[in-house]
Parts: sequence; C-alpha cells; structure tokens
Amino acid sequence: MKTDFGSAIREGFEYLLENYPEVFVIGQGLWSPWYVGNSMTKLEERFGKERVIDTPVSESACTGAAVGAAIVGMKPIVVHPRMDFALYAIDAIVNEAAKWSSMTGGQANCPVTIRTIINRGGEQGAQHSQALHALFSHIPGLRVVMPYSPEDARDLLIASVLSPDPVIFIDDRWLYSESSNLEPVQELDLSRQGPRVLQKGKDVTLVGSGFSTKLCVEAAKELKKQHIASEVIDVRVLNPLDNRVILESVERTGRLVVVDGGWASCGFSSEIIATVAQHIEPAKLLAKPARVTLPAAPAPSSKFLELEYYPSTMDVVGIATNLLRNNR
Repeated sequence: MKTDFGSAIREGFEYLLENYPEVFVIGQGLWSPWYVGNSMTKLEERFGKERVIDTPVSESACTGAAVGAAIVGMKPIVVHPRMDFALYAIDAIVNEAAKWSSMTGGQANCPVTIRTIINRGGEQGAQHSQALHALFSHIPGLRVVMPYSPEDARDLLIASVLSPDPVIFIDDRWLYSESSNLEPVQELDLSRQGPRVLQKGKDVTLVGSGFSTKLCVEAAKELKKQHIASEVIDVRVLNPLDNRVILESVERTGRLVVVDGGWASCGFSSEIIATVAQHIEPAKLLAKPARVTLPAAPAPSSKFLELEYYPSTMDVVGIATNLLRNNR
C-alpha cells in the first residue's frame, strides 16, 4: 500500500513521540490541517496537547523555548508552517542553536529540529512563497535536510530529531501528492546521509533537492524519449554537503544541470557548480554547467505570472538538450 508524503511525515512524528519521551512538537497551527496538511493529523489526540503544542503566533518565542529545551536534554521539533516566517526566529536558530556546540568546545549540544514548510503557487504572493534553503545552508553548525521521497521524508525526519546537532528539516507542500511503498522505519545516522543517485545515466547529470528532484526525475523520463540517458542525483542533505557522488557523476557524464527552487544569486545551484568547477578539470567537461532557477524577482501574485515564474519539467529538458547540442 502506497503512503503519501504528508502521511509519511506523520509516521515519522508518530514513531518519535511513541519511542522517545524527550521528543515534543511545538509551533503554530499544529492541530489544523489547513496549516500542516495531513502531516500531523490527530497527533495531539494520541499523544496529548502537552507534547504536541499549538502555540500563539510567535515564531521567535516558540523557537527560543525549543532551543532552551534542547540545551537541557529534550529533543524538540519546532514547526514553521511557512518557511518565510521562520525568519522571525533567525536569532535563536543562527546565533544560538548553530553556535552552541562550538561555543562550549563540544561539551554540550543543541539537538533541536526546525521543520519548515515551503508553500508556493496558489497566488500566495512574495511573502508566502520563498524557498530559503540556501540561506540556512550557509550557516556552519546547522544541518539542512530536504527530502524528495516519502520514505526520506519519514526516515530523515527521524534521523534529524535523533541527531545531536540542530537541523533545519525542509519539506515542500508541492510534494504532498507524491506516494510510494515504504519499507519499515529505520533509524538512520544523519551524519552518514548525503546525495543519492536515483537513476543511472551516461549523457548528463541532473542534480536537485526537494521538489527540484521531482523536476529532474520527470525531465529524465522526457529525455529518455530522445535517447538521452540522464543520471539523476537527489542531494537530500544540503549542509554539510558531501560532494563526492555529484563529482563522480559529472566526471562520467561530462555535463551538469542543477535544478534549484531558489534564486541563482548566491544560491544552492551556485554552490554545486562552484564545487564542480573547483574539483573537476575543465578538459573533462563536455559542456559548461547549467542551472534552472527562479527569476531574480519576488514571487508574483498572479496565477498567469506564476506559470512563467516557476521552472517546469520542460525547462529542465530544454537546458539539458542544449548542453548536448552545444558541446565545447
């Protein structure tokens, strides 16, 4: 039986709350399907409202409380139903949680998980549509996780909460319709997780994370119709980035397309391309690396402009086919 993305996240919460009494969840709208979809349905009924805490609207207050609880031995999960408003809690996340282990010489940890949800489309406008994974990936001391598959959504959530480090766990509402058959829950060591090859190919490497991985997977199917064999890599863990799988792939294919749901300037696609430029000799590349990103503008509020603003599968296909036509 297939499990959808939101239900897989709920399974992760259920497993954690059932097996780890030091785990609790705090944030805005946790009892409301309007805020968090089906990812937390009735958890407060099963585990009690003292462990699934729906707070007033104060991202800074609930995140600060969670960081304090983590420092004294709890394993809190903070939920920000819109990633944009996690910025209200930037001090607790960037200046406190990310620095705690370093400031104590590794003698203390801050095992807090910040779950942020990307919301886009639906004419929500610029303040409700941002993917800020590149911002958080810039910060040493924060682990940044961005799953694509339902199984990763569940298992990487569990791994994030059990990690001794602060983690930004990013899920994308555009993935909630994805479904797959899940293996039994396994407790992963987050420090050992990294990019994964979802599909082997010899002609071009497609790299994505979160919803962008879905675009890569769909593009690979379209490219196959043109007899182009794409290698698809799902980054999964953005910070710290283990670049070995990506570099090995690009050395084989000689071509790279990075698909990113953020902006190009100082973005995550820039990091991937810079890594390739730094470690692979130019002579081994058959074409210049390319990327598919958002335009350098805030998200529009018009449905018709959204169709132009957000990258599509065919945008990825077009960029990849151009790479094969225009070999250096």
